[in-house]
Amino acid sequence: MMSREEVIVRFEDVSFEYGHKHPIVKEVSFSLRGGSKSALMGQNGAGKSTLFALITGALKPESGAIHIAQGLTIATARQVISREQAYLSVREFFENSFREKVYDIDPRIDAVLEVVQLVAPKDKLIKSFSGGQQARLLLAAALIQDPDLLLLDEPTNNLDEAGISHLTKFLVDYKKTCVVISHDAKFLNAFTDTVLYLDVFTRVIEKYAGTYFNVVKDIAARVERENKRNAQLAKEIQENKEKANFFAHKGGKMRNVAKKMRDKIEVMEEEQVDTRQEDKTIRPFQIPAQQEIMGDIARITSYSTMQNHKPVSHATDITLRKKYHLLIKGPNGIGKTTLLEALASGKAKGMSIMPEVRVGYYRQDFSTLNFEDTVYESLMAVMDVKLEDVLRGTAARFLITSESMNMKIGLLSEGQKGLVAFARLVLLKPGLLILDEPTNHINFRHIPVIARALNQYEGAMILVSHVPDFVAQIRIDEILDLE
Repeated sequence: MMSREEVIVRFEDVSFEYGHKHPIVKEVSFSLRGGSKSALMGQNGAGKSTLFALITGALKPESGAIHIAQGLTIATARQVISREQAYLSVREFFENSFREKVYDIDPRIDAVLEVVQLVAPKDKLIKSFSGGQQARLLLAAALIQDPDLLLLDEPTNNLDEAGISHLTKFLVDYKKTCVVISHDAKFLNAFTDTVLYLDVFTRVIEKYAGTYFNVVKDIAARVERENKRNAQLAKEIQENKEKANFFAHKGGKMRNVAKKMRDKIEVMEEEQVDTRQEDKTIRPFQIPAQQEIMGDIARITSYSTMQNHKPVSHATDITLRKKYHLLIKGPNGIGKTTLLEALASGKAKGMSIMPEVRVGYYRQDFSTLNFEDTVYESLMAVMDVKLEDVLRGTAARFLITSESMNMKIGLLSEGQKGLVAFARLVLLKPGLLILDEPTNHINFRHIPVIARALNQYEGAMILVSHVPDFVAQIRIDEILDLE
């Protein structure tokens, strides 16, 4: 085990980019000490997950050097189960966490599953677990390696309240080094002692000591101070320029005075600092509801939940019409996502959607998106009237740049995929919205904007979310509690 306070990872003037037009970091220098617990912050698409890949060695820097302490072991709990992993059994999934074959792995699997509070038969396929259960499996796959440095990429996504509480306690008690990417401010504040901020504009990393909330407050205060100082300097510079021009026109000795003033202006301009630009927030938007539908939009008369890994049927009577918002609640693994999938497929017994209704389905794994499509193709595909200016105007609201328009969906970060999914809902104009954990991977600054749009949506809506603060901002007409 690495000693506490020893520098275990050091970045020295590291630069990396995906092709000429996609720089991620530029001449970045920072270090990680043993036993530290750091939050890695930054806007969607800034390159936080790429930074993890540079630390693990999965990616190599274009310039600069990354120094890793000798013998340091590193494990990453990624954001999502890959499509290839989905068809592995639990045992195969954990075996794949190691480079070499591990004999008698079952007791080790049992031990880490207990840590993440998950009951999982070892021959069960990964794809049959809920999103929250898969989040626990991803964490367990990193913990089973017993690494010196644990990298967690959005570990609270899909976790219910009990799961987040358990993970928080685990990290508070954790003795080794940990770096966490998360958009959950309350979660981060519970255990972090350092914040690394990856600035999407400058491509540098700023390192701050202190708890998450204190660091955010310090950054805001610093930005305010810098803005005030810059404004004061700008005013003085302008006044001196006017005086210099006045004296220059006088000729004779006054020209020397003008030259000295211009030298002073140069010094003052150098004193101006580049203030950290605030993360851009998506612009307010509305999801237009399908206009021509009348009466019932969808109906649920029965549904199934999972209890002790077996389906149990329940009767209900829920009719969804325009402006009707239904919240579906329940712990991880009870069957919320399965219920939404069954309804959206139109094949489920006891659930039906009227034939003419357009369905906007936001899936937590983004499997409604074709990862081979470009962003442009994905957005154009849902439009009934193909208008270029409408498409590009909508994309801009969600910070989708002209550069990223030609990128394949599969190359986007998870947060960027989420913003594309929301842009598609706006262009689709659905009669029924089905939303499965729509805040996963999304920058916390965007969440109030999304909540307002959902609150104002005038079609029928079914929502699953484990984020109480988000749900509290949305009008809910009925709750179906699967527990």
